[in-house]
Amino acid sequence: MAELLSGKRGVVMGVANDRSIAWGIAKAMAAEGAELAFTYQGEAFGKRLTPLAASVGSSILLDVDVTNDASMDAAFARLKEEWGTIDFIVHAVAYSDKTELAGRFINTSRENFRNSLTISCYSLIDVAKRAAELMPDGGTILTLTYQGSNAVTPYYNVMGVAKAALESAVRYLANDLGPQKIRVNAISPGPMKTLAGSAIAGARATFRHTEQNAPLRANATLETIGGTAVYLASDYGSMTSGEVLRVDGGYHVLGMPQPAFLNGH
Repeated sequence: MAELLSGKRGVVMGVANDRSIAWGIAKAMAAEGAELAFTYQGEAFGKRLTPLAASVGSSILLDVDVTNDASMDAAFARLKEEWGTIDFIVHAVAYSDKTELAGRFINTSRENFRNSLTISCYSLIDVAKRAAELMPDGGTILTLTYQGSNAVTPYYNVMGVAKAALESAVRYLANDLGPQKIRVNAISPGPMKTLAGSAIAGARATFRHTEQNAPLRANATLETIGGTAVYLASDYGSMTSGEVLRVDGGYHVLGMPQPAFLNGH
């Protein structure tokens, strides 16, 4: 590899297992020379993460609850103690009650709306505020979004609203942190066969549909998403901020399915 991230240190939040988008990003960054720390939530995810982190030479694993200030304080205090500064952070954190994703959007409960927006959107703002304090010479903040943010997507419901808020937060954070040479961007893959993706009803049909109809006739892979993250965190991405980069085989440009897959064709 070209070691585009050689000498850089960063944190990856949200690796659930070896099929996670966050893990694809972590692997690509490690291959390009980055030194990594990881966060997880709860013992079960910690056990899955430990061997993965070891495989890329990481020994800093932090149990973090993004809804708990004390937990967040402790994690960033540990990072400051261990490293002093960081160069990037990857925010791959989102949540919604999957039972509400299968029903009608209009039936979204107040509690799930609040939880979904707090964990999926506000946590980026909170993470960015803390990470910026460890980026005195600038850096990169990355998050993950999905096309359901700006176009109605079956079974996505309140997560679409949360991702729309997340993308807006990316733009506002990019403007806030730009004078500090901190870039804030989102990557928007198409459907992925991940633990989070499988929680959404109709995931297999959606994956198949986008693969058949995207201009490149393929869905994103962990490697292609990882490569995009490497670019954004590297010096080559130094003038890209406030952006949502789509890594979806071009699916987002379509107005309707390809002729071969139109109903009744």
